[in-house]
Amino acid sequence: MGRKLFSVVVLLCVISIGALAQSQQLFDSSWSLPDKIFNSIDRKASQIEKKIDRQTEKYLTKLERQTNRLRKKLSGRDSALAKELFAKPEVKYDSLKNIPTGLNQYQSVYSGHLDSLSTAFNFLKNEYPEKFLSNPEFQKVSGEMKTLQEKFSRSTQIETYIKGRQLFLKQQFENLGMVKQYKKFEKQVYYYKAQMEEYKNAFEDPSKLETRLLTVATNLPAFKKFFANNSMLAGLFPNMGPITTSSSATAFGLQTRSILNQYLNTRFAGSTNYNQVISQNIQSAQGQLDELRNKLLSLRSGGIGTKDLDIPDFKPNEEKTKSFFKRLEFGTNMQTTHASGWFPITSDLGLSVGYKLNDKNVIGLGASYKMGWGQDIHHIDISNQGAGFRSFADFNIKKNFFLSGGLEYNYQKPLLSVQQIYSLNEWQQSGLVGVSKIVTLKTKFFKKTKIQLLWDFLSYRQRPQTQAIKFRVGYNF
Repeated sequence: MGRKLFSVVVLLCVISIGALAQSQQLFDSSWSLPDKIFNSIDRKASQIEKKIDRQTEKYLTKLERQTNRLRKKLSGRDSALAKELFAKPEVKYDSLKNIPTGLNQYQSVYSGHLDSLSTAFNFLKNEYPEKFLSNPEFQKVSGEMKTLQEKFSRSTQIETYIKGRQLFLKQQFENLGMVKQYKKFEKQVYYYKAQMEEYKNAFEDPSKLETRLLTVATNLPAFKKFFANNSMLAGLFPNMGPITTSSSATAFGLQTRSILNQYLNTRFAGSTNYNQVISQNIQSAQGQLDELRNKLLSLRSGGIGTKDLDIPDFKPNEEKTKSFFKRLEFGTNMQTTHASGWFPITSDLGLSVGYKLNDKNVIGLGASYKMGWGQDIHHIDISNQGAGFRSFADFNIKKNFFLSGGLEYNYQKPLLSVQQIYSLNEWQQSGLVGVSKIVTLKTKFFKKTKIQLLWDFLSYRQRPQTQAIKFRVGYNF
């Protein structure tokens, strides 16, 4: 029995050593072409930095413009108050574009993914100095991580200032009954904050190369220990002390429960009931928060009201802060027409790309191909019966119902060669108006099925006349 147990222990040790060696070998091999990983992260961070700078300048310019308009409006009613509110604002908007951060780790914006990457780079620099300190790409991306952290923190500082300015102006203009004049300023403040949040979330989404780097790194006990003691989040607990290699950290920069439990046991050594101590501290903090909240709500008499200060007084356009490509919606649809004296049975297969004006309304363009099937089931003859170009617009009227319309140009003759479509006189116009409905199906691929009933009010002047009522079924991706 003793020999069997000894054999099992030896086998487990061999497996553990082999797994550790394999993880180390995998980690080393992953840096055979390091520039590919570094360039990818550097490019991603650099793009987000440029977007933050561009959008910050854009929104601050708009806020400056709105401020000037508010000053002119107010001057017409109370020039003395306008001079008091706008002559010497605490900070000029132009100066906000280049404010120094100067924030410590407790004030900086925390990004779990950025923390993980930055800590991984510091780990490489400390553990493999001969390989990475002389690598210019490594030095470049390390600096880029620091710059990105500063951009995130600066944007938060700007948010804090313009939000405070917004609340101050809101109170003044509501007292004067000039709510409408203030609304545009409020919208710009809201959308700037939403735009910055969009960029932060975009960076938090890791690429395949970033995931590979962090996955391999977190399999190394040495990195786990380094992360637990040197990450930005670990710095929030300066008295935590050394962490053993048994502690672990996730690939997204969050400390695990075991690390926090170890800290609490060390921090409250000798106290067998530290949970009660923590609970009392939380209750005390909650009391202070409630007191602060009551002070904010007391501003109701000044016009701010009882609503959450972060909830806007208007319905936000959630698409406004998204990039152009993220606002595109691709779709396909099909329409079948019965045979007539002029046409065989045909199916129009359409592809479209729509641009979301907001979460309810879409405009777009598309193209279609008309395929002929023959006169009936006994005379099947697949042929090219035409093509078309489309424009469309869908406006939400109630829940999943939309008012739809569009203008189409269709070539209604058999296509024997591409040269045929160059004759513009052969193209016919269709003007469509009707109703669409999005049907949610419990299937994997057709969750957003679109059913349309359209009237072609230009069909009556076409020669030969085409079908006036069109029924189409499509799918939006």
